[in-house]
Amino acid sequence: MLPSKPLAPPAAFKTIAIVGKYMAGIAESLSEVAAFLVASGHDVVFEAATAQTVGLSNAVAMTPAEIGKHADVAIVLGGDGTMLGIARQLAPYNVPLIGINQGRLGFMTDISQEGMIPLLADMLEGKLESEQRALLEGSVLRNGEMIFHALAFNDVVVSRGATSGMAELQVEVDGRFMYNQRSDGLIVSTPTGSTAYALSAGGPLLHPSLSGIVLVPIAPHALSNRPIVVPDSSSIVIEIMGGRDISVNFDMQSLASLQHHDRIVVRRSAHTITFLHPQGWSYYHTLREKLHWNEYPSVAGQLK
Repeated sequence: MLPSKPLAPPAAFKTIAIVGKYMAGIAESLSEVAAFLVASGHDVVFEAATAQTVGLSNAVAMTPAEIGKHADVAIVLGGDGTMLGIARQLAPYNVPLIGINQGRLGFMTDISQEGMIPLLADMLEGKLESEQRALLEGSVLRNGEMIFHALAFNDVVVSRGATSGMAELQVEVDGRFMYNQRSDGLIVSTPTGSTAYALSAGGPLLHPSLSGIVLVPIAPHALSNRPIVVPDSSSIVIEIMGGRDISVNFDMQSLASLQHHDRIVVRRSAHTITFLHPQGWSYYHTLREKLHWNEYPSVAGQLK
């Protein structure tokens, strides 16, 4: 494990990294954030790929590892996918993250582009909320030897190929047999990931502060195979018993092809991610906004 820095108080956020996904209009937003930070007396660095894709040739560019060693906080402009990618890379360094949403849903990038500068000003003055999120780590074992290892912020997903039949899986938790399963696959999710693929597959919502890992079958052959939440101290082993073209992916990004009797071992990572939010931020407000819980059917709609 790489050494990590203690979380700095806001007054010590001297060096601030900016990470962004290339999309229409983002160069203007990146420049606006950078100009504000420089005018406020902060040292600004850009993630190397961000600087390259938007043509910021004069910017100080750093790799994620260099950001981890030198930055006190990172501001991420993009969607949840952008946040997932950089969060996994910065997790070993304990660099807190601020998310500005330029994507669609934005469960993790929760600051709107329109109000970003006033909110950033308040946050850098200490008017903020801080929370920690858990990650998973997974290893693929083949004949007892590890052939693949990766971190996941949302989920580890074992799934069948697009044109193949069902996957046959055997699942153990803490060395105890749980079940055999025939399905399209299995999602092993953090509380953060409970609003992602696991939700669309019928899994429960888990508050991010809960210490749990949720297992959600994907289209199981037996309808009695239901989602289950296990302690986050658990070691989960998924063995491939049958099926073709089966793979495992981590946050839909890192991928490994599997063979029969490969074993995927999933457990909570020792690393965590710290999110910084504007003062007054509420997880429940995020759910209401993103899942449209605050929308009521019209009277006309009720009469149809």
